[in-house]
Amino acid sequence: MGSHVEFVLVIFLPIVGFLIDRLLFYKLRSSDGWFRSVISSLKHMPTLWSFLVALHIFSEKIGLPQAYLNFKNRVTLAFLILSVSLLLSRLASNLITLYMKSYREDMPATSLVGQITRVVVLLLGSIIALDKVGIAVTPLITALGVGGLAVALAVRDTLENLFAGFHILATRQIKPGDYIKLQSGEEGFVEDITWRNTTIRQPANNLLIIPNSKLSTSIITNFSMPEPELNLTVPLSVSYENDLDKVEKLTLETAREVQREVDGAVPDFEPKLRFTGFGELSVSFNIILRARDVDSQNLLRHEFIKRIKRAYEREGIRMFYPNKCPEC
Repeated sequence: MGSHVEFVLVIFLPIVGFLIDRLLFYKLRSSDGWFRSVISSLKHMPTLWSFLVALHIFSEKIGLPQAYLNFKNRVTLAFLILSVSLLLSRLASNLITLYMKSYREDMPATSLVGQITRVVVLLLGSIIALDKVGIAVTPLITALGVGGLAVALAVRDTLENLFAGFHILATRQIKPGDYIKLQSGEEGFVEDITWRNTTIRQPANNLLIIPNSKLSTSIITNFSMPEPELNLTVPLSVSYENDLDKVEKLTLETAREVQREVDGAVPDFEPKLRFTGFGELSVSFNIILRARDVDSQNLLRHEFIKRIKRAYEREGIRMFYPNKCPEC
């Protein structure tokens, strides 16, 4: 009877583990926050652990020689330690990332932080697993130290990008969510910073992948620092026959209306108008508005242009049209 029970356990334990995995995956889709971090860390673990238990039961039942059983036990323990290390590395990475996103605005939550956390925990687990199998760890570490220089030379570019990524995070001048523009002209929102590259989502919804070493040496404009609000300058021109005091008053009234009513504008900002020069056929000036963030500036400019044109037409103010004389 006992043999039949053990045989059933060997067959069905992996199936039960797989079903638990499926249940966790279902729960993962409807969870968030800390609970989601824990559940996602358990991915594939029930299947692996149930398979290890089934393998242990099966090997004990078929009567292997003691030497083989001892070796099997060491290998099984090593796999168990590695699996627990993988679980802890995932959990630590997920919890640290969630903590930084939720409570530490001064520390950007990027994939680089999670990746380094995983590597450190997995490395410690691997050392313990090798020791349990019977492999001497000290000579291995010594050999790795001797060959470290050769390895460093072989992966020089990778290490350069890794340290550049740390430099970018440490300076806190760029973080995920910032809108930046590179010296070469590319611009967009920073999506993530990994151990090798930085991902930027451009306004056209394309992803721009830049090696960290290139980004750290580039001249960058960060539109999200020191704050996301930014001034928006709209150039205008009116014909000489207009009363400039009337132009200034009407333009500022329209600008204040836009600042109060348009979504994405800063309501309490006082618009500024400055005449900038005399042209051949017109007087030019700039009106300065203020947008809540870089995404809002296009709508703000759009609404102001529509409203100022209607206001000028209503009050009889003649605008200057390039390549067309005022009398035409």
